[in-house]
Amino acid sequence: MSLPPTDDSTPLVRTDFSDEEAWRALLTAVTTPNEDDFLANLQIVDDPDHRDLTSEQVAGLAGPDLFLIVADRTALTAPGRPLLVLYRDEDESHELRVIAEELWSIENNISLANMDWDDFASSADEDGVFRGF
Repeated sequence: MSLPPTDDSTPLVRTDFSDEEAWRALLTAVTTPNEDDFLANLQIVDDPDHRDLTSEQVAGLAGPDLFLIVADRTALTAPGRPLLVLYRDEDESHELRVIAEELWSIENNISLANMDWDDFASSADEDGVFRGF
């Protein structure tokens, strides 16, 4: 099993299939531009073969250039819909949660190398969720 090839989009991989209504609400949140018309550039991966995969298993599907978003149970059930961002730089792998409405910020800036991972990680709340600057 692997992820489908992408052009310049960041994969958003669904791993929780327990609530179709919550999934649709999450998709609406991440595919609606913010007030400044910013939007994450995503490739939606909605494949039941990815059901209940752990973050490590999803990361293993991505190969060496890891930058992807996971829509797991937490993303579908917790307030703010905190998606899991997986990222690997030359030194190590990283995980960070980001509320759906701020996904564009991480996705745009990391994929374009406008900002570093640490800019977002250091701005996360005590619970490890990035809610914006």
